[in-house]
Formats: sequence, C-alpha cells, structure tokens
Amino acid sequence: MKIALMDSGIGLLAATAAVRRLRPDADLILSLDPDGMPWGPRTPDDVTGRALAVAEAAAAHRPDALIVGCNTATVHALPALRDRFEPALPVVGTVPAIKPAAAGGGPVAIWATPATTGSPYQRDLIERFGGGAAVTEVPCPGLADAVEHADEAAITSAVAEAAALTPDDVTTVVLGCTHYELVAERIRAAVQRPGTPRLVLHGSAGAVAAQALRRIGARPDPGAPAEGTLTVLLSGREGALPAAALTYDEGLLLRTVTPAR
Repeated sequence: MKIALMDSGIGLLAATAAVRRLRPDADLILSLDPDGMPWGPRTPDDVTGRALAVAEAAAAHRPDALIVGCNTATVHALPALRDRFEPALPVVGTVPAIKPAAAGGGPVAIWATPATTGSPYQRDLIERFGGGAAVTEVPCPGLADAVEHADEAAITSAVAEAAALTPDDVTTVVLGCTHYELVAERIRAAVQRPGTPRLVLHGSAGAVAAQALRRIGARPDPGAPAEGTLTVLLSGREGALPAAALTYDEGLLLRTVTPAR
C-alpha cells in the first residue's frame, strides 16, 4: 500500500501521522512545495497550479491514494485535482470538522486563517453543517506561518491573540487549518477556562486518513509491521523532512518509525 500526501509545507504532518498509526506498513510519499510556499496569499488559480505540480510529483511514485493535506488547496484546487487524477488515483480533500463539532451542541469556535475566516466557502460549511449551533469564526493571523517555521515566540503570540477573540462560553474549537493540529494542546491550554469542562478540539487528520483507506478498500491495521517507507519530495526533488518538522511529535513519529530515504 502506498499513500501520498501533499501540502505547501508541514501542515500535512498531522494527517501523515494519522495514516502511519492506522497502517504502519504503508509506504508514504510526502510532496511539499518549499519553492512556492506559502499558498495562502496566492490567487486561487496560482494555488491550483502549484497544487497540480506538487500532486504530479507525488503521482509519479504511483500511490494508491492522494491526500490533500491543506485546507487552502482543498478549497481552491480539489476539483482540478480530481479532474486530473480520478478515477485512477483517488483524491481526498481536507475540510474543517464543523459537522462533528456542531453535533456536540455547545458553542463552537472555528480557528482558521484570515483568508478562510468569513469566506463564502467556510460560511457555506457552517450553514450546511452547523446544525443551529452558535458558531464564532476566529481569524488566526500568522499562526500557520509560525507553526511552519517552529517559531515558539510567534506561536505563543498568535495563539494568545486568537484565544482573546474566542468567546468564553465556547466548548468546542474546530482547527480549520492543518498546521494548527500540530499545536493543538497549546490551543487547548490557551482557550480552556478555569472550572469548565475540558475543551473539545476537532481536527481533520484522523477522518482524512480513514477516508483515504476507505477509498482504496483498505482497513485500519495499527498492529501491522512498521515496515512502511517514507519518501519526501521538495517541489519535486527528493529530500528530507524539513528541520522544523522534527520539533513536533508527528514529525518525530515519522523519523522514528521510518527514516526518510
């Protein structure tokens, strides 16, 4: 089994680690775009072009499925990616987990990039899947970039800024950017109010990994031999995980289980 994941940077680590935990025997191809990152400020057409190039590099390794481990790329490029690769190569996008978050019934906050916050895309998701729950959109300027570079001071500042915009009665936070899942516990600590039930966080990594397996007719097997390989592509060139990736548990898991080749 071979599964590819793509993103501009290390936001794909959360989904990659989720796949690795479900199938330690799967070969993984990570296709990043250091030459073109960040994708967030780019136009939709530009994002689509970069995403197609990164996906082509991954597809050359003949994976069984391709995970778009980036909310921005999913918003702008998923139709083009599916037109290009499906049905031969199933393409799985990443969508904020608004539906399961709203099912909890409590007030919900969606942390997302400033470009996504208030966008027609996110507003449509809230309307379709919010289920009547009180939903607050919280912009998080600079957080994705801070996580990408493992800039501790910038992460602390960006998390604190977003936490200050999060209503006190929020019981659930949707992590609407894949980078945010790498600092989930720091977000929980910043938003958690004294004397309240443990804050619920909803990321997309687990659901995306499970959907990729379903698309190829495979089942989770966490007990499979940890023999899966790891190939890293940097704007199409074979390389190694960026140093910043190894500051997060998800990156360390990949290095420990399957050293990059």
